Formats: sequence, structure tokens, C-alpha cells
Amino acid sequence: MQRSFDPREPELMDRPQPVTPELETSLHQLASLNRWLGGRRILRQFLGAWLGGKRCYRVLDLATGSGDLPRFMVAWARARAIDLRIDAVDANASTLEIARRDSAHFSEIQFHRANVLHFESSHTYDLVCCSLALHHFSEDDAILLLRRCRAHSHRCVLVSDLERRRLTRLGIRLLTPFFCRAPMTRADALTSAHRAFSYREMHSLADAAGWSDFGHARFLFGRQALWLDTQSVGDIPLTDAVPCPT
Repeated sequence: MQRSFDPREPELMDRPQPVTPELETSLHQLASLNRWLGGRRILRQFLGAWLGGKRCYRVLDLATGSGDLPRFMVAWARARAIDLRIDAVDANASTLEIARRDSAHFSEIQFHRANVLHFESSHTYDLVCCSLALHHFSEDDAILLLRRCRAHSHRCVLVSDLERRRLTRLGIRLLTPFFCRAPMTRADALTSAHRAFSYREMHSLADAAGWSDFGHARFLFGRQALWLDTQSVGDIPLTDAVPCPT
């Protein structure tokens, strides 16, 4: 199954638009998908392996969307007396307006409007995250995004996304009627399944981006993740990982 990607036809939520009830509902439904279908579980495993001790960590979340994963990270850290300072970046002004509103009680998060391919910071981060975003880009831009993730971090990087395979597409067809009632979410979910990279393609993207000694695994519900840890390569206990092709 070949990847279907046309940069002239962005997904509905990526298009310039005002803040509307439909956009807000769609973003909240995506947050629910992250909660119930693996996004949070993947992140939790790596947070537990990487962040520990009563110190402050700087985190960068690229293509943050509604900011649900930064909020999850802060809640996770608060429960463990870990201090996080998160910069959350997205290009869509309306999406960021909703994210800021939903994050009113999370002072640890600062939102920035910027193209993630060109975002600049005066410092590097302990952890750079990017979730469910790689498939929104062409192959060349996806490689550039992986390079930018690596450049922003002085230790850890975690990039997770869908895996393009028939099982993922079937799962989306079966699950979206229950989890995604908004037409925008349902349309974008199926588009994402066609635009996602296969397991082998995603591995090749990391190679092309100059990543070395990186981890790559499949996870439940059609997800996959790439990660880098300059201090403990290959030493991440992944309870949700599933067998990968050779």
C-alpha cells in the first residue's frame, strides 16, 4: 500500500480557520484518542525511564495541537515532585487559542506559534517530543523535522506516529464511529492512515536525518515510535511494544 500524500490538500484541522465548536470538538476527540488508544501509554513509559529526581527538566513539544500531551506530562510530573518547564509549539493560531484555554491551570506550559520546521530556541532541551505529526509532512520535510528534533535536544527525543498498514486503516474505520463523532475528526483520521509512513519508511527517515543508535518499535493500536537517548541507548523497558519486522 503506497503512501498517499498531497501537500496541496492539508488535513481539515491543519487549514486556516477561526475557532469554532467543530474545531474544538475535533481537538478534544483527538485528545481522547491519545488517552485511550496509546498516545499517553507510549509517553508514560519513556517519561518513567528518562525523568527522575527532584530537579527541573526542560521539554519541547513540537506540533502540540490542543496541548493534551504537555498537560499529561505536567500532571505525571507533579505527582512525582518533578519540575517540568514545557515549550509547546504549533503553527495553527486557532488550535493554540484552544490549547491555551484548556491549559489555564498549567503554568508550566508556554505556548508558541511557529512552524516546527523553523522554530528556534535560545537553549536546548532535556526531552523533545513530537506526536502524531510526522505524517503531516512530505518525506523531505519529515526528515528535516527529525533533524530539528535532534538539534533541539541535548539528551532525549521521542517521535511517535501512526504506522501505515492495512490493520491500522481497518482499525480506524472500526473505531472512529465510537470515538470520533465529529465529521472533521473522522475525515482526518482516515486521511492520516493513508498519509502515515510504514515501519520501514519511518526507520529510513531517521537514517536519512542522521540519527544513530536510535530505538524504533511498534506499539498497540497502529502506533510506532522512534527515540534517542544519548545516555542509555537501548535501555528502555517497553511493556507495550509489539514485535517488529526484521
